Amino acid sequence: MRSDFECIQRWIKPNSRVLDLGCGDGTLLEYLSQTRSVQGYGLEINPHNIAQCVERGVNVVEQDLDKGLNNFSDRSFDTVVMTQALQAVHYPDLILDEMLRVGRECIVTFPNFGHWRCRAYLGWRGRMPVSKFMPYTWYNTPNIHFCTFKDFEALCFQKNLHILDRLVVDQTHQGHWLSKLSPNLFGEIAIYHLTR
Repeated sequence: MRSDFECIQRWIKPNSRVLDLGCGDGTLLEYLSQTRSVQGYGLEINPHNIAQCVERGVNVVEQDLDKGLNNFSDRSFDTVVMTQALQAVHYPDLILDEMLRVGRECIVTFPNFGHWRCRAYLGWRGRMPVSKFMPYTWYNTPNIHFCTFKDFEALCFQKNLHILDRLVVDQTHQGHWLSKLSPNLFGEIAIYHLTR
């Protein structure tokens, strides 16, 4: 079980309706169903992941997030979740609008490309960072929009999105005093809870 799921479930109200964008194999929705009694749907494009969702008993819809969420009406969910996928969509700003159109709140997680290791790797080696956490090279990475926590918060400010809560954690989803002192430099992963 991914440790970020424990962080996320704290912000999900029991018995609520949840939409999970880029739901993968459905593990998060299954977990939320067990711990929070949520009713939910996952959106996924990978056929293998869709099959795993079905095996888990998770409601899943095959859908490309870059085409929007027009098949869902306004406020049809209490919370819309997107974990580790915001940087991989073509229009992250538009997907945030859609998330907060169909949901009252949203939870977003993404890697911080302003972390000191990324900065050092690029500075010392002169190449795009590759690590255990981000194992892709520049030409095969699914990450097409690299951002930092400051970039994301500037976008939230521009769109008048209210940050209800934020966790800044490391690869194991643990907080550290350094990441509290200087989140954009020492935080590896952000977990944001937003509303309008």
